[in-house]
Order: sequence, then C-alpha cells, then structure tokens
Amino acid sequence: MARSVNDRLQDETIAHGLYVNRYGTGVARRMVALLNRLDADLAAKLLVLLDGKRADTYSARRLASLLVGVRDLNQQAYEPVNTALARELTRYVEYEAGYQLDLFSSIIPKQILQHAPLQSIAPEQVYAAAVAQPFQGRLLKEWGQKLESDRLDKITNAVRSGYLQGETVEQIVKRVAGTPKLNREDGVINASRRDLAVVTRTAVNHMAATARQEFAQANSDIVKAKQWSSTLDTHTSQWCIIRDRKLYTLDGKPLGHVVPYLRGPGKIHFCCRSGEILITKSWEELQIPPDEMSSATRASMDGQVPAHTSYADWLARQPYVRQEQVLGVTRAMMLRDGKITVPEMFNDAGEFLTLDELRRVDASAFEG
Repeated sequence: MARSVNDRLQDETIAHGLYVNRYGTGVARRMVALLNRLDADLAAKLLVLLDGKRADTYSARRLASLLVGVRDLNQQAYEPVNTALARELTRYVEYEAGYQLDLFSSIIPKQILQHAPLQSIAPEQVYAAAVAQPFQGRLLKEWGQKLESDRLDKITNAVRSGYLQGETVEQIVKRVAGTPKLNREDGVINASRRDLAVVTRTAVNHMAATARQEFAQANSDIVKAKQWSSTLDTHTSQWCIIRDRKLYTLDGKPLGHVVPYLRGPGKIHFCCRSGEILITKSWEELQIPPDEMSSATRASMDGQVPAHTSYADWLARQPYVRQEQVLGVTRAMMLRDGKITVPEMFNDAGEFLTLDELRRVDASAFEG
C-alpha cells in the first residue's frame, strides 16, 4: 500500500533534520577554525603591543591606554568571524528556502497542486525575518557583539591580572591566547571558541526553523498544522521530550493539549535539534471534487497525522543509500545484512556536511 503524503513528509523531515544538524556542526567547526587562525595572529600582535612595557613602571592610566589597544586587536580578530558567519547563513537560507518548496512539490500529487498551487518564499524574506527575531534572548547581530564583548573582557582581565602579578610579556600572552602545543586550549579565550560553536549551531537551527515557518504561512491553504518532532536520545532536553509529537496551529497554538509552543523547535534552547513536520490538509478539506483525481491520489492525501515512529523504525525503512549516509558504510552494511540492529549501534557516523553535501543528500527526496 502506498504511503500517504504526510507519512512521506515525516520521513523526509526527519532525514533533513539530521543533515541540517550535521551541517550546523560543520559550520561551527569552520568558524572556530577561522577564529583559531586569527588568534595566532592576535598572540603575535599582543606580543608587539606589550613588548618593553614593564609592570613596575605602569600606572593605572597607562594600563587603561594599553587596554584600548587590546580592544582594537580583539575587534580585528572577531570581525572576520562575524562576516564569515553572516555569509554562511545567507547562503544556507538560500538553500533552505528552496528545499521546502522542492520537497512539497515532489511529494504532493500533481492533481492536488493543480487546485492548490504551492507558493515559493524568497530567501531574502526568510533571512530578514530570521535576523529580526531573537533567539535565546538576542538578535543574531547582538550575539556577535556579545561574543566579541565577552572575549574582550577575558583578554583585558588576563592582561590586567598579569601586569599586577608582575608576569613577563610572554607569560601574559600565554595566559591570554594559550600555547600552540596544547591547541591553545590553555588560554583564557578558549571558552570563547566554545561559545562561538554553540551560537553558530543555534543560529543555523534558527534559520531552518524560520524558513519552515515562512513556507508554512505562505502555504496555509494546504498546510493545516505542524507536529513537533524531537530527536529522542540521552541528550534530549526536557523541553523537547514533553513536546515530542504534539500538534500546533501554524501560529503556535496547542491542538488537543496545553503544552505551550514557546519559541518552537530549533529555537527553544541552545543547540536544539528538534524539528517539526508540516501536516497537509486532506483532499476533502481542500474541497477538491473527488472525480477530479484518482483513487490513489485521494488515498495519499488523507490529511491524517503520521503515526508515531521511533528512530530505529524510521531508519530501518529507509533506502540503503540513506542508511549509509546516516550510519556510515560499515554500520549500514551490518544493518542491511541483519548482523546488528539500530538500538545496538545507536549513533550516526557524525560526518560534518558542507552546504554542497547537504544539497546532495537531500536530493534523493525529490526523485521518483
């Protein structure tokens, strides 16, 4: 028996969510790598700035003047990161805006689309909406400013403390930037790398959620609700566990329960991996005459909410190519050959996806 439109949308949404989370991890890695390269330059410039300045001859006024130079160095280091992240997110939104349209166009029968044509959304519209909406209490621009400001505080405090303790210039620079031998993890600014990674991954999920919401609103004549879909494992937050499979209206009102939507999946907390499945109306709800479509089309466009599926069940019914993308070659072969079950091996291969790779793995959803 052919699977319904909403069942197929569920499968593809789960897969896409996995790929987006990997892509977000990859973006975070690239941003941290860029900051690492800039930090090496920061360390060299800090050596030059502090060279020859003895702590025992430094007044509070001269130290304050010196810290202005430190602020400039920090800004020079962080500005390229903010620029690179904005560029990456802009490119990603261009893809994500088109993905939703391609997905629905490939799954909803043509006989339905003749009566309820899909509306595209402009990437510029999605990006503008995303940057105008705060996530975790701040706008994207404000997060960039906060990351830079927090880092500056760490650097200036380290320099001030080093001078007050009579440390050498080399010791102060090491205190700030760490040592290459330890991958600079011993520097006070190492925490800023972790913060950058967290904000970057959250920003990617924020963009994905905004694109999905904009598409749903633009196509409210065919999309009637959305269902929260959480990745249930040992890392799942309590906020997402309690909302998994819950239905909401397109504007976030609970349907059949009282659990509030809050900011929604992908936005409810830092690094939220939850997504949502857009539920289409039935052919009857769309008021399409039954004699204008085949019986198969009527059956596929039943408007029913997809049945609950576990990660293991979902993965087991995916084509081998997708199993390989999720699990890696070895685990996928073992699963196919019946040598191991999904619960026994749980965890994906953890590859980091570039935008081109994200585009390529999603393409399978639009075939056939």
